[in-house]
Amino acid sequence: MVGCELGGAVKNVIALAVGIADGMGLGDNAKASLITRGLAETTRLGLAMGADAHTFAGLAGMGDLVATCSSPLSRNHTFGTNLGRGMTLEETIAVTRQTAEGVKSCESVLDLARRHHVDMPITETVVGIVHEGKPPMVALKELMSRSAKPERH
Repeated sequence: MVGCELGGAVKNVIALAVGIADGMGLGDNAKASLITRGLAETTRLGLAMGADAHTFAGLAGMGDLVATCSSPLSRNHTFGTNLGRGMTLEETIAVTRQTAEGVKSCESVLDLARRHHVDMPITETVVGIVHEGKPPMVALKELMSRSAKPERH
């Protein structure tokens, strides 16, 4: 069950990142890149924790990730969109009627990744924006300008 539970926590963090990109007006290619790299991050952490890689390739993994990152009904995507539009964390919390789980879990996910020595740059970026006050434009520009690496587990 490690794969499904972990995938659920990380997909909310990735949905925040995709929402931020949406709010900033970045295009579909940027969002596709975040989703693809987000799936790779999720899978790397899952494998490090003993999950089966196939878990992340099916509906419970990739399907859930794509739905959460794409749906206007996704709380995490909507929260990220507001941040990407320039709202502060406090303003976004004030206008959000439901909990965006990724806001609370992103630090825990990053801590878990560090304990397992797994590189998770999207999660690091979300933590920087949400909890460290890094401007979304700066954070996503840094993330998107990282050198390309193979999308492997």
